[in-house]
Amino acid sequence: MTGLYLGAILFSHLGIALMDARWRLAVWDKPRAALTVIAILTVLFISIDVLAIAYELYGIGESPALIGIHLAPHFPIEELFFILFLSHLSLVGYGAMWRLLNRTEGQQ
Repeated sequence: MTGLYLGAILFSHLGIALMDARWRLAVWDKPRAALTVIAILTVLFISIDVLAIAYELYGIGESPALIGIHLAPHFPIEELFFILFLSHLSLVGYGAMWRLLNRTEGQQ
């Protein structure tokens, strides 16, 4: 069961990446801009996590699904991959909504 959480994150990220590639919503549309935004969002989300950990708003629990590698106290490696996934997901969602709104405006 070790690594199950990381596997689920990577599998989900693969699905988002395939949707991005299929409909060219973010990275496959404008790679440099999209990767820059993903990097900025990742730094922002990590900063929020670090602040929350510093203020003891949350900490790591015990779970057999975690690998056990910590990048910092209460910051497992799975958190980094989740933040990357969340950043990419946010950008793909934005791209999808932008395309949907532009399509519906053109049909009126």
